Amino acid sequence: MREAEIRRLLAANLLCAVSIVLAAVVPAFFLDGFSVLGTHLTWLCVCSVSVATLNIILHLVLKPNQSPKRRSFAHKISRFLKCCIYFFMSCILFHAIIVLYGAPLIESVTETFLFSVLLSTFTTLQCLCLLGPNIQAWIRVFSKNGAMSIWESSLQITSMCSILGAWFGAFPIPLDWDRPWQVWPISCSLGATFGYMAGLIIAPLWIHWNRKQLTYKSR
Repeated sequence: MREAEIRRLLAANLLCAVSIVLAAVVPAFFLDGFSVLGTHLTWLCVCSVSVATLNIILHLVLKPNQSPKRRSFAHKISRFLKCCIYFFMSCILFHAIIVLYGAPLIESVTETFLFSVLLSTFTTLQCLCLLGPNIQAWIRVFSKNGAMSIWESSLQITSMCSILGAWFGAFPIPLDWDRPWQVWPISCSLGATFGYMAGLIIAPLWIHWNRKQLTYKSR
């Protein structure tokens, strides 16, 4: 396994982590009263857009999973439209799952949906950038020993860390501490964000430490 490829992965992941930090700091210079807790819905939008934009740019620049086949313009347009539909369906699916897990059905619909968009950005968008709108490839990557590259291993780790972070973030909500960050969905979205950032750091380090044991085979 080439060390240069691991360094590229680490650099890309660090840029994604930095974009989240900037999304929490930079808007305060342009929006009066902006804060992660005080204007949480605005921050959800800014963070989702920042991470999504950077992920797309990094995919276009680094091309970690470029196909050797040349695609027509019509195929690229069709692929882009499918990706948009898949992303929207992912937001709806996450929204439904979150409601089933206890989120308000009618109240706080906007909050729940924007949280779903954030989760989709941390998980589904990465799948779309790396694997495209290919459900079979998604199933393969998230099955045991299904990753075929360090980028797919990183995708596994960051996606799982994001979902686990959101799940753990729900634990403080029913407690009677009366803290501002216990308002739905602040603790869950912060948990997902911290989980995603942890995954970004853990993934290249884990791959580096286990590089001698990792063998990727084309399928």
